[in-house]
Amino acid sequence: MAHAHPHTSSGVDRATDRRRLGIVVVLTAVYMVAEALGGLWTGSLALLADAGHMLTDVASLLLALGALWMAERPPTTRHTWAFARVEILAALVNGLFLWVIVGWIVWEAIERFGQPGSVMAGPMTAIAAGGLAINGVALLVLRSRHGEEAARSLNVHGAWLHVAGDLLGSLGALAAGAVIWVTGWVFADLFASLAIGVLILFSSWRLVREAVHVLLEGAPRELDVEDLIAELSAVEGVEGVHDLHVWTITSGFTALAMHVTCAHAESREMLLARVNRLLRERFDIHHTTIQIEPRTPPGHDQPMTRPVQRIE
Repeated sequence: MAHAHPHTSSGVDRATDRRRLGIVVVLTAVYMVAEALGGLWTGSLALLADAGHMLTDVASLLLALGALWMAERPPTTRHTWAFARVEILAALVNGLFLWVIVGWIVWEAIERFGQPGSVMAGPMTAIAAGGLAINGVALLVLRSRHGEEAARSLNVHGAWLHVAGDLLGSLGALAAGAVIWVTGWVFADLFASLAIGVLILFSSWRLVREAVHVLLEGAPRELDVEDLIAELSAVEGVEGVHDLHVWTITSGFTALAMHVTCAHAESREMLLARVNRLLRERFDIHHTTIQIEPRTPPGHDQPMTRPVQRIE
């Protein structure tokens, strides 16, 4: 049996992530206070909803920062994978936070439909415009990390979704303020709040789904396991593979374990080198645990690769 692995997850620059998240925390916290006070002053649910969303953002961004710090701690005898999975847990909590905010927005909107009250459209529009600008800057700060689909941190992606939700919230509040200013129709504020809630719900669903998939040790979604099996079976000297397991430890860190049966007598080191080279160059898998086994004697057949069901 042999192991091959790096000591850091590939493609994830946590130092850069920490710096960018720190900038976004400051921007979000400052304008959260401004929107909360503005929502109370103007009577706008859309502003209060966006401020409440920003409050969870601050908590979630701090959680994301803490997760990045924990992920860099070395492994121990009690935690042999170190604390890499903390990033995924933080992403899951962030996604669930978003769902709580959506529930609060819907509840408030339903209550206000009976008594919509009055809204100061002018100040509401100005405050929403400021929030739109601040969230736009924060989104740009996180944009480059979010755009690296192959290696991005799911944790940072969760933070990006929070900020994107804030931007949509500010945009919705701005539109509602403009409608109220021009027409006096105060229900625009409530409909904008509900629209923001629906958008946040849809955007957070993928985050929660991906985090749960990683925690359940599912195969990376971008990896075609059937193709992996076919290419491994085609390697010179491989008679078959079985007990194949491939999963994600944390963002950008895929692990694989399997048994490989030799097709003929040869150096196991040579066969192992060929298999690992394929995994690195074709599938970008660097952390492997592979057991090389001799060819099965006649009359002692054992199943090779167990069937894999494709799940889209």
